[in-house]
Amino acid sequence: MDIINIIAMVLALLIAIIGHEIMHGAVAKIFGDYTALYAGRLSINPIKHVDVVGTIIFPVFLFLSQKMAGVSHPVLFGWAKPVPVDMNIVIRNGGYLAGVAVSLAGVFYNIIVAVIASLFIHFEPSGMVSVLWFYLLYHLIFINVILFVFNLIPIPPLDGANAVRYLADFIGMKQIGVFFDKIENYGMIIIIVLLFTPLGHTIFAPAQLIINHLIGG
Repeated sequence: MDIINIIAMVLALLIAIIGHEIMHGAVAKIFGDYTALYAGRLSINPIKHVDVVGTIIFPVFLFLSQKMAGVSHPVLFGWAKPVPVDMNIVIRNGGYLAGVAVSLAGVFYNIIVAVIASLFIHFEPSGMVSVLWFYLLYHLIFINVILFVFNLIPIPPLDGANAVRYLADFIGMKQIGVFFDKIENYGMIIIIVLLFTPLGHTIFAPAQLIINHLIGG
């Protein structure tokens, strides 16, 4: 069953991260920004979205490190190549709230996919195909919820920070955007420090609650 589980994890990861990025471009297109479309990045073809580090190296490293640590149910995590969006066009056509919508499009996709998967996970699997389907649903819930919570962290360059930036601009608090610009170069360092300290458990506590609710529901 290990190989079936691994296949399911890979498929779930691709569905989660590629769909997340496509949604940014798709919502931007609604507001007149065709950058992602012209770049061919609204395609579901995985090759167009693969990031060598985020889609291949990091997930493999994470999986192997969990297996070596004796984790019985390892989970994949990663990211796809960001879809290009011209936020100047988006904001010009739709205002700052359009910027918020584009920023949050990916995380809303993730939580919707997780909820939909939870509706089907309680069917009893039988046979190899059904077992693969069960594992796929399980990992779709787990990975998408983690991406949902992780990307809402209000630290640049994550989606949560972008949403806060445009919401702050909308209400006239542009100093928040200035602050994010100052720390953006250190954003990933801050995120890594947060995740690999006891604070990481606190950050992902909401994710565990949502996962337990969806799987246990």
